[in-house]
Amino acid sequence: MRFAHVVLPGGDSPTLVLVDGQDAIPVPALLPEGPATLEQLIAGGEALQTAVRDAAAGFAGQRVAIADTTFAPAVLMPPTIMAIGLNYSAHAGELNLKTDDTPTVFTLWPNSIAAHEGTATWSRSLSEAVDYEAELGVIIGRPARDVSEEDALDHVFGYTVVNDITARNIQYSEAQWCRAKSFDGFTPVGPYVVTAAEVPDPQDLHIWTVLDGHTMQDSTTGTMVRSVAKLIAHLSRGITLLPGTLISTGSPGGSGYSRTPQVLMRDRSTVTVGIDGIGELTTHCRVVD
Repeated sequence: MRFAHVVLPGGDSPTLVLVDGQDAIPVPALLPEGPATLEQLIAGGEALQTAVRDAAAGFAGQRVAIADTTFAPAVLMPPTIMAIGLNYSAHAGELNLKTDDTPTVFTLWPNSIAAHEGTATWSRSLSEAVDYEAELGVIIGRPARDVSEEDALDHVFGYTVVNDITARNIQYSEAQWCRAKSFDGFTPVGPYVVTAAEVPDPQDLHIWTVLDGHTMQDSTTGTMVRSVAKLIAHLSRGITLLPGTLISTGSPGGSGYSRTPQVLMRDRSTVTVGIDGIGELTTHCRVVD
C-alpha cells in the first residue's frame, strides 16, 4: 500500500489518503472512525492496517485526483527523527570525514519537517553553503528494543524519501550536526510512504538527486556501509524505537559542497531527490538577505 498526507480540495488540514494510481482515497472514509493520520494508522497495529487494506479493495466511494490535492509531510508527528551520517563511503570520503566502526547518529528537530513541493527559505547571513542529501527514510511500525539484525525488518512499517538539507558551514563549525540540518523546512519528507511489503529488499533501491535539471547523485542503497537491518539493530540496543519513529539512513556520494567548483542550492533552485519505487520529493529554494 502507498499512503500520503494531503490537504483535500476545500480542506484546511492534512488527511491520510491511500494512493491508488493517480487517485487518492481518504482513509477516514474507508472505516467508521478510520485513522486520519499515518501515526494513528500505525498505532492501530496490524489489525487496523489489514482492515484498511480490505476496505480499500472493495471501495466504491468517491475518489480524489492526487493532482487536485496539496501534499503535506509524509510524517506529521514522529516521536523521534533519527539520522545516520557517513553511511555511504563515497559521501564520507568526499566530505573528508571518517566512517567509524559504529554509525554516526544524530537527531533532526520536528520544526524541520516539510512537504513535497514545499519551499525551504533561509537567510544569506545564515548560510551560503546549503546542500542536498537524498536519503531512504525508514518508519518503524512496532516497538523495537534489542532486536537482532535478522528480525529488524519485521519492525518496519514502511519507507519514504528524505532530503537531509544541510548548512555545511554550520555543520563544520559545531561539534554536533543537529542544528545545521534542522532549520525550518530543512527535512522534506515524502511525498509517499510505501509499506514494507512493497519493498522486499531495502538494499536494492536506486537513489538519486537532480538539482536545477542536473543529476548530482546517482547511486543505490546497496552501497550503504550499514544496511537498514543493521542500523535498526544498533539503534534499538537499550532504546525502544517507538512506532512512527523516522530513521533517515544516510546519503550517497555526489554532494554539491565537495565538488570543484561547488554546486549548492541557491535562490530559486529546485531540487528533487528520489528513490525508484517509492517516490520523488521536490523542494523549492528561496534565499533572503
